[in-house]
Amino acid sequence: MSTGNWIEGASAMVFTQRFEEIDGGDVASAGGKGANLGELARAGFPVPPGFVILTNAYRAFLDSNGLTARVAELAGGGSSDDAEREIRALFRSGVVPEGISQEINTALLSLGAGPEATFAVRSSATAEDLADASFAGQQDTYLNIRPAGLEDAIKDCWASLWTARAMDYRARRAIDTEGLSLAVVIQVMVESEVSGVMFTANPRTGRREEIIVSAAWGLGESVVSGAVSTDDYVVDKSSAKAKSRFIADKDVMTVYATGAPDSTPGGTAERPVPDAQRRRAALDDEQLTQLTALGKEIEDHFGAPQDIEWALASGHVHVVQSRPITALPEPTGDAPTDWTVPYPDGLYFRASIVEQLPDPLSTLFADMIDGSVSKSITKLLGEAFKGNAVREGDVALPTINGYAYYYYRNSGMWRVMAKFPGAMVSLARGKAHMGVQGWREYSHPLYAKLVQDWSAKQLSELSNAELFDGVSQLLDGGTVYYTAVQSVIPLAATSEIVFGRYYETFVRRAGDPPALTFLLGFDSEPIRAEKSLYDLATWTRKHPGLAGAITSAPIQAIARALTHTGEGSDVGLPGADPELWQEWSAKFRTHLDRYGHAVFNLDFLNPVPADDPSPLLSTLKFYLRGQGNNPHERQEKAKNRREEQTRIVRRRLDPARRAAFDRLLGWAQATVPVREDALADIGLAWPLLRRMLLELGRRLTEAGVIAAPDDVFWLRTQEVTAAGTSPAGSLAGSLTGSVTDSLTDAVEQRKMAWRGQRKANPPQLLPEITWANRAFGSMMPANSREQSGDTITGVGASGGRVTAPARVLGGPADFDRMEPGDVLVARMTTPAWTSLFAMASAVVTDVGGPLSHSSIVAREYGIPAVLGTAVATSRIESGQLIRVDGDAGTVTLKTDAQELPEAPSARPSKARTAVGIAMGAALAAGGVAVVRRLRRR
Repeated sequence: MSTGNWIEGASAMVFTQRFEEIDGGDVASAGGKGANLGELARAGFPVPPGFVILTNAYRAFLDSNGLTARVAELAGGGSSDDAEREIRALFRSGVVPEGISQEINTALLSLGAGPEATFAVRSSATAEDLADASFAGQQDTYLNIRPAGLEDAIKDCWASLWTARAMDYRARRAIDTEGLSLAVVIQVMVESEVSGVMFTANPRTGRREEIIVSAAWGLGESVVSGAVSTDDYVVDKSSAKAKSRFIADKDVMTVYATGAPDSTPGGTAERPVPDAQRRRAALDDEQLTQLTALGKEIEDHFGAPQDIEWALASGHVHVVQSRPITALPEPTGDAPTDWTVPYPDGLYFRASIVEQLPDPLSTLFADMIDGSVSKSITKLLGEAFKGNAVREGDVALPTINGYAYYYYRNSGMWRVMAKFPGAMVSLARGKAHMGVQGWREYSHPLYAKLVQDWSAKQLSELSNAELFDGVSQLLDGGTVYYTAVQSVIPLAATSEIVFGRYYETFVRRAGDPPALTFLLGFDSEPIRAEKSLYDLATWTRKHPGLAGAITSAPIQAIARALTHTGEGSDVGLPGADPELWQEWSAKFRTHLDRYGHAVFNLDFLNPVPADDPSPLLSTLKFYLRGQGNNPHERQEKAKNRREEQTRIVRRRLDPARRAAFDRLLGWAQATVPVREDALADIGLAWPLLRRMLLELGRRLTEAGVIAAPDDVFWLRTQEVTAAGTSPAGSLAGSLTGSVTDSLTDAVEQRKMAWRGQRKANPPQLLPEITWANRAFGSMMPANSREQSGDTITGVGASGGRVTAPARVLGGPADFDRMEPGDVLVARMTTPAWTSLFAMASAVVTDVGGPLSHSSIVAREYGIPAVLGTAVATSRIESGQLIRVDGDAGTVTLKTDAQELPEAPSARPSKARTAVGIAMGAALAAGGVAVVRRLRRR
């Protein structure tokens, strides 16, 4: 039936409904607000009586006044502010059809309303107060309206569907306006003594166990808009006790207008709060308890946290609105501020392996990694230093506020230092499977064989105990391997530093290239991975249809299609030829089989590319669009320049200096590239290790022990092993009821604490005492945590200057936000981040130094890098224009109103430049940096 027929036959059409006739499913006819109020009223909650003018009345008004096409035209082009003004004028001049007016009058009479009765008139759009979108404040509300003024208020509400703010919001959220409509809520006014809002979950932290209440004297509309100061309460939901309360100086309150000059068109006015009430709490404990109990009931009814507007009048609470809380963050604990150490007789460093752990650790990883690292380090140091230099408890990897620290007991450190010279000889000679030879001939093959052996097993046939034993063995294998890599890094660092100093002191002349030129152009595992991805893009571009389908598809859609391809499913990529897609998928899987184990973060909580290739797809699309440099050509140019400069330098050197140059250069060229090869394979076991844990998590989920398979990462070791006696596929009886009942809550609490810990900026060295900071602070892989002003300092690790927008990335989930030419800003990078360097114009990190992965790869790409700032990710915002000076080691921040000043020309200290990362690596080999520091004195 057409809207015109509705008007002609108005007596047969319903344009209004009382709250009790509406429920939560009536959004299309009553709008979000009206549907929620109807649901509350039908459920018996204390909602002031009222009715809803349905959305068909809005459409009838448009059609009867010939406004539909004109409104669409105004809303579709030009300034939204101009459109709002014109649309509002059109609605004001329109006439409400008689059938609608009659129904409104009948509904008013049903409420027993006389001419002096007052009402709240509220807009209720069909696209508001939804779980995933909130239009709060975007449409109009009018208070203290008498029956004679209702028609104008109703037309103004209808027009407010087209405010500039609402139109802009819909455009940003891509909300279709076709069929968009608006209902109007008419509700008996409550002249409240106190009003406010109540969130049944903490909207700032996401914590579901807290209720947030804001209260002020008078009417509540100004509380919602933020126009008045409020008392604020944080209430524990279970006990209804206030955890904190803030009593404001409430100088202004909103009341009914009485015709005064400052009355608003909506019938309210602001008045001073009497002095006796200004600093008095608006709610007493009994009222707060009453409110929170009501809030819990409403949340339970809707099954989701609610944003509730309430009014307190004559001792009774009234609910005037309830909507879902939109964009509620995941529950987040408080950021820690106390960094007390667990063992007082030692030092704690965030260096070496800890640089691969920038975030707080997941529960299971923290439990397992401490013992695993302690065993592997103690074994290596015992072999290197012989005798009883290293004893049980000398070395550990505890967590403080969730963050991993290397712990060295003071007495053990001194024992190691006493035997340091002999250990360095062992390291250089490759004894105890150390050094490049030990890595190549022993440690790497041993690790690869362990992964191969466990890969041959069918996970579904393993018991829970066998699965977890496999996880433990693979993790131990990874830490033993990483410990062996720690014996490679000091050699690579030393060879580069020694060659560089010899070259700068005895060889280099004016106009000669820097020492770095002689070390570039060698392939390493990250560079080979880059070439592989580039080659895949080159092949793809030969098939324009396939390239177009991949370029235009969302990354998550490509990842989903990859998951199903090859499993007998006919799911492919829309727009791609099925056969070409199958061939492309096979090529991409080959890439992942070779390079997909590179870790973004050593904590096995984090997926690797083999699990989720989404981060790589951003770079692949970048190459498909023809952007970026050909890595084959880049490396070939660097190689040719290296070889040419080597010939030039050698020709002019005398025999003695040439012999030293050749020896030191050969050492550096043989050692430096191995560093990246060794680091790239740390995660060799991680794809399999994660599959094993997720298989165990799947079984626990099926048994009802945890809510989802990846919750297994948040269990304690003893909680996982409690399931170890069950056969594969069954967990019945393996966990006691009390453990099962508590695990789900425990997992959520641990996740919440982790999110809060992640907001902290952990000290690099603990305890924070003067002598320790003076002795070791300059050698840590990050600068002082406190940096103010517009210039952030770090280590200049790759030269050059760039001014460009920053892109702050928290991890691989953010990779698709990277735009070509952005400055990559991150806590740290690992070989798995290499694909982003092709897009970056510069790199800035919180952690790292001139010998870290970020530095090495940035130099290969020829982009500036400033590392070890400690504060870049907290001080810099995405999109902010910054200047990166890799020569000076500075990052200069820019505001909209200022030009970037010249960066200071001072270079970073030699201590951090030459020794910083080597120090972190050498700590794992038994206190090398301590001795270096002492020798420098």
